[in-house]
Amino acid sequence: MDDPFGGETAISNSEEGLRYRGYSIQDLADESSFIETAYLLLEGELPSQEHLADFRALLGDLADVDVSIIDFIEEIPLHVPQIDVLRTTVSMLANFDPQPDETGPATNLDKARRLLAQLPVLIAARQRHMLGLPMIDSDPEFSYSANLLYMITGEEPSALQEKAMDVSLILWAEQEIDASTLAARVVTSTQSDIYSAVVAALGTLKGPLLGGAAEDVFHTLMGHADPLDEWVREVLAAETPMAGFGHGANGEADPRAAILQQYCTELADEAGNFSLEESAEVIERIVWEEERLPPRLEWPSARLYRYLGMDSGLYVPMLAVGRASGWCAHVIEQTQDNQPIHHASRYIGSGPRAYEPVSERG
Repeated sequence: MDDPFGGETAISNSEEGLRYRGYSIQDLADESSFIETAYLLLEGELPSQEHLADFRALLGDLADVDVSIIDFIEEIPLHVPQIDVLRTTVSMLANFDPQPDETGPATNLDKARRLLAQLPVLIAARQRHMLGLPMIDSDPEFSYSANLLYMITGEEPSALQEKAMDVSLILWAEQEIDASTLAARVVTSTQSDIYSAVVAALGTLKGPLLGGAAEDVFHTLMGHADPLDEWVREVLAAETPMAGFGHGANGEADPRAAILQQYCTELADEAGNFSLEESAEVIERIVWEEERLPPRLEWPSARLYRYLGMDSGLYVPMLAVGRASGWCAHVIEQTQDNQPIHHASRYIGSGPRAYEPVSERG
């Protein structure tokens, strides 16, 4: 099972630092926007000014979610995790797609745009309902990331908050062939629809060994015992994995974590509260001293979303907003030269056995 996909992709690679379609994530984080990066992943090239403006306007036009889905969101019991609500409502979106059974690359591109437009609405609708607050319509003058924050919190984000959200979505957008991408491509390889593929990807993202680690990071930062350094060493001595740490797929430190760390520092400064950063620094130092493990992207992401006014239940859905562009890009790529994805297993069960009638088994 070392290489269950074994295919080729033109979407991203990490051989010379993580790159999307050949562009370094550092350059994209510094100079691009999430919408431009999503366009790059889906279309294969950076857009012209005109195409970018058209793409932004199109997402605004596609953001309306059928009222019956909103009503359903409000009927789901409040204890149900946000990521479960998102997974269920993404599945429902397929029922309102004008071309539900079309699965070609061009049609899937249209569906991908619709998904990108509607995911923030689904998440915001659930969060506002949980808080007993009315939904807020997006502002056509705001960017995608600014609207995401605005619809959730009800407050216009600062320029720093908007940029931090944008960068986090860019950094989460593409993960090569991780478990969630593989799930999406396997579903697509059966000629199923893009909604089913994204639902499968969302199912993997929930797991604590993938996106769910971001929520675990928050509980680590907020629920530790004092003194902190002793607590960290006790956790590590008990061989309990510390959420948010580990090497990347290529065995190197995750370069995205350092990029997002910068925004955590700036947001802490804007808020005038460095307590989370101080705790994070202690944990990072000890985990490196004891285990030689660097932070992964989940580590700064949890703090960043906290600074942006989100509770821990929103962390994994935020990752899903970013990941959706990458998942959809892989769905489209899979349909362009599709081969069913399967992998043989090695049997480790019993050898040949003679069947005994149930009356003779005692």
